[in-house]
Amino acid sequence: MSAQKSNLEILPRGVQIALTLGLLALIAFPFVGTDFYTQMVTRMMIMAIFAMSLDLLQGVTGLVSLGHAAYFGLAGYALAFLTPQGEPVSLWWTLPVAVLASGLAALVIGFFVVRTHGIYFIMVTMAFAQMVFYLFFDNKLLGGSDGLYINFKPNAALFGWVPFDLDNKLTMYYFTLGAMLVVYTFLRRLLWSPFGRALAGIRVNEHRMRAIGFGTFGYKLSAFTLAGALAGLAGYLWGTQTGYINPELMGFHMSAHVMMMVILGGMGNFAGAIVGAFSFEYLLHVLKDLPQLGSVNLGKHWQLWTGLFIVLVVVFAPRGLLGLVERFGKLGKGRKTPHE
Repeated sequence: MSAQKSNLEILPRGVQIALTLGLLALIAFPFVGTDFYTQMVTRMMIMAIFAMSLDLLQGVTGLVSLGHAAYFGLAGYALAFLTPQGEPVSLWWTLPVAVLASGLAALVIGFFVVRTHGIYFIMVTMAFAQMVFYLFFDNKLLGGSDGLYINFKPNAALFGWVPFDLDNKLTMYYFTLGAMLVVYTFLRRLLWSPFGRALAGIRVNEHRMRAIGFGTFGYKLSAFTLAGALAGLAGYLWGTQTGYINPELMGFHMSAHVMMMVILGGMGNFAGAIVGAFSFEYLLHVLKDLPQLGSVNLGKHWQLWTGLFIVLVVVFAPRGLLGLVERFGKLGKGRKTPHE
C-alpha cells in the first residue's frame, strides 16, 4: 500500500458526502441546539483547528510532537496580556500578533528540535513544552498556576463600524466555523502543493529526499513553524470563547489529547483531524456523564474508558474513523449485484 493511500490523503466519495452532510449539520446546529451545546460545539471546532495544526506535523510530515500544546497556550496568554482590564482590545491586530507569537516560538524551538529524529524528536518537543509550562506555572507575574481571566472578547470594530460582535454566542459560533473552514481549505491546498508533496516525501523517506536535493531541514522547520502558528490561532479562539487561560492548556495532557484526536480521526488528510476532534470531545462528554452502576461510579473512571476506546480504534481501525467509513463504503459496494 502506498504512503498516500495509507494516510488517506485522497478522500473517497462516500467520505466526501459524509463530510458535506456534517458541514450542513454544523451550519444548522445553532437553530436547533441549546446555548450549552452551541458553546460546546464551538469548543469542538476550536479543537479541530488545533488538531489540524498537529496533523500537518504528524500526519503529513511524519513528525510526532508531544509539546504542541505550548503554542496553543501561548496565543491565549498573548490575548490575555494584550487585553486591558477595563475595555476590549481590537481583534484585527491582536489576532495576528498572537498567531505570530506562537509561530515565532515554534520557529525558535523548531530550530533545535527538527535536527533530531525519532524518539529524540518526541522527547525534545515534550521537554521544551514542559519548560514553557513551568515558566508560566511558577511565575506569578505571568499568572501562575491560577491562570488569567480575559474580561472582554476582542472588538471587531473597523473605523467605528462593527461588522460583527463576538460577545454574541451565535456570532462566535459562526466566526469559529469560518476559521475552521479557512484553515481546512488552506491546508488541503497546501497538501497538494509542491511544498506539501515535499513534506509527504520527508514522511515516507527523508534520506531519499535529501539525496535528490531537497533541504529537508528547511522544509521541516517551515512545517513546524506553520503548525505552531495555526495552533496559536486555535489558542486565541479558545481564550476568546472561554475568557480564561491557564498553564494546563500548555501541559503534556493537552498535547496528548490533541494527538489522540488526530489518531482517532485518521492522519494525513485534515478532515480526519476535524472528525477526531469532534469525536474525542463528545466521547469525553459522554463518558464523564456515565451513571453509577451499583457501587461503581462509571463516570469517575472516564480516563479508563477513553483509553480502552482509543486502543480499540487503533486495533480495528488503524486508519482512524475516516478509514472505517471508507472500509464500510467498499463493503457496501462489494455486496451490490451487477444488476443493482
